Amino acid sequence: MQVLNAVLYVIVIGFFVYWGGSWLYYWMKGRSMGGSMDQKTFEETMRKAQIVDLREKNAFDAKHILGARNLPYSQLKYNEGELRPDLPVYLYSDNKNMCVRAALKLQNKWGFTDVKWLEDRFVDWEGKTKKTTKI
Repeated sequence: MQVLNAVLYVIVIGFFVYWGGSWLYYWMKGRSMGGSMDQKTFEETMRKAQIVDLREKNAFDAKHILGARNLPYSQLKYNEGELRPDLPVYLYSDNKNMCVRAALKLQNKWGFTDVKWLEDRFVDWEGKTKKTTKI
């Protein structure tokens, strides 16, 4: 019984170390990349960029930033060809670390040079939005 408790303890501690380390890694990577944008800057400059909503389709359909296209993070590797690498890419989601991970993929794997993301989560967005499904 004590061995089982010790194993469970190690598993739980390992999970929290992995989760915390992963969060810390992407937080530090995001800071070093310098791609975080506040809402005001995002909204003022987004007309010159490709706006990408990384959330799943049902969340996008419910409400999204006006002018955004939906490329869910889970499908990004299959759809990155839909984006032009010569234009800025602005990302947003309900999870900032997801934006940083997507930015890293776009820059490191596919050669995008100008990738930014919304500093706040989408639920905090105060700019213009659009709904594509009826409630």
